[in-house]
Amino acid sequence: MAKELLKREDVRIEDTWKVEDMYATVQDWEKDLEEISALAEKIAGMEGKLSESAANLLQMLEWDAAYGEKLDLAYNYAERLFDQDQKNTKHQAMSAKMMSLYAQGAEMMSFAQPEIIALDDETLEKFYQAEPGLEFYRKEIDEIRRMKAHCLSAEMEKLVAQTTEMSQVPSDTFSILNNADLEFPEMVDDKGDTVRITHGRYGILMESSDRRVRKEAFEKMYSVYKQFNNTLASLYNGQVKMQIFNAKARKYNSTLEAAVDHNNVSPQVYKNLVDTIDANVELLHRYVRLRKKCLGLDELHMYDIYTPMIEGVAKEVSFEEAKATVLKALTPLGEDYLAKLREGFANRWIDVYENEGKRSGAYSAGAYGTHPYVLLNYNSTLDNMFTLAHEMGHALHSCYSNEHQPFIYANYKIFVAEVASTTNEILLMEYLLKNTEDKKERAYLLNHYLDSFKGTVFRQTQFAEFEMKSNTLCESGESLNAENLNQMYYELNKKYYGPDMISDEQIAYEWARIPHFYYDFYVYQYATSFSASVAIAKAILSEGAPAVERYKKFLSGGCSQPPVELLKIAGVNMETAAPIEAAMKAFEEILAEMEKLVG
Repeated sequence: MAKELLKREDVRIEDTWKVEDMYATVQDWEKDLEEISALAEKIAGMEGKLSESAANLLQMLEWDAAYGEKLDLAYNYAERLFDQDQKNTKHQAMSAKMMSLYAQGAEMMSFAQPEIIALDDETLEKFYQAEPGLEFYRKEIDEIRRMKAHCLSAEMEKLVAQTTEMSQVPSDTFSILNNADLEFPEMVDDKGDTVRITHGRYGILMESSDRRVRKEAFEKMYSVYKQFNNTLASLYNGQVKMQIFNAKARKYNSTLEAAVDHNNVSPQVYKNLVDTIDANVELLHRYVRLRKKCLGLDELHMYDIYTPMIEGVAKEVSFEEAKATVLKALTPLGEDYLAKLREGFANRWIDVYENEGKRSGAYSAGAYGTHPYVLLNYNSTLDNMFTLAHEMGHALHSCYSNEHQPFIYANYKIFVAEVASTTNEILLMEYLLKNTEDKKERAYLLNHYLDSFKGTVFRQTQFAEFEMKSNTLCESGESLNAENLNQMYYELNKKYYGPDMISDEQIAYEWARIPHFYYDFYVYQYATSFSASVAIAKAILSEGAPAVERYKKFLSGGCSQPPVELLKIAGVNMETAAPIEAAMKAFEEILAEMEKLVG
């Protein structure tokens, strides 16, 4: 009999997140939905009136801030319930209701940005003089007006807003198919137990020291994606076509330009990353050769890429042990940081273990005015401990931003979202390395450090290049289909992993299981953020208090400045390739030490 996952209602309450900290009951949530709709109606009533007076503009912005804050809370409540069990039809309906509310609100308020952009500078300055309260919104107004070249008429903005709900269909359908409908085969694990492969278990199986287990898990997982290959290609094609529609509607030259401009980032930052990693891809080939040597294999396959290179050191890390270790590792960040971390651990910010229907992966999310919520699928591995540090980095970034910024300036841009999380990971790694004298254990940790670079810099850049190539192909008039997506991904995989890796035929389907391809050019930010984090963590450990103070100022910045400028506060300039090149140098140094240790 296969070991099946617990149903949600059977999970221990202390291992679940406390959604009632947002709303005590669903009825309270429904009451807020009525208030949200009422605020949307009030804002809609200001259409055509923003240029009439400073008072009208101020009133609309105040209502909009109140609307946004309430909507954010209601959305987070529905989505956290949905993600804890995506098979729950009641929560599916709540999530769908929020998407409809978002779409309706976007349509009703689509007039606002065109009217603000239409104001001439002289009139706007008079408004600031007439209504001192408008000064609070100056940065928000400036950000809206920065998008002037990409803003449409009020009528056209309304039309584009009507596509919002429809544009979510590829992403929503992929999520339900991937997390709720796809059923993976059973297999016998390395303990002799029959288990069903799940998203959460797959990573554990791929780390097994038993090659039969890794190979079987790999082949069985991808047999399911192969079975649904055409459907998944159609969904991704729909996603890219939606991105093209939005980019063209807003007068951008490409989907890439549209995506990065949303975060006030130049496309050159994206291209710097891809070009710099491409120029250093031989370092990944060298890593592959080292892995092949350490594992003593004549042929290295894609199912050999996650198992530890050093045998006999891997051990289970309980969740309690992981929390204690992360607290010790993050001591350099100061007592106020640790106090927030302890609060999160003690007060059910975290949904810890996998259950039936639960969303795969891990994330941190939350609304302004409430504590963050962290989703894990904890499986007691070293990697899972790093995931805990990573997601709590996100959570505390939100805490600092929310404490120091008002709602409208608290939501930091995606471009810097991965910096705090990966800084925590690097501090954890440096702590573990500092506190081991065992040669074999050090090699094991260096292996994990190398794998962090491989997974976060090289792999995410491979994803970023795939996203760029697939979008470019579609923009040229070609439709994306299973054949060309499989071929494109397979060739990229060969390029990144090099001649010492056997790129198994199944790896051609890997693109089909990556949820981030529905996030519109998101993944490159993992690689840029990791590179920034390497520099920040090194400064914190070498300089101490001054670097910590700079870092916390960055964490507290929200979106009060452009993301590239916020990173400059922390001492990193992502407008150049220098941080990526420095990260590659750090990777090479770790690689050289590992090569020396294993002989």
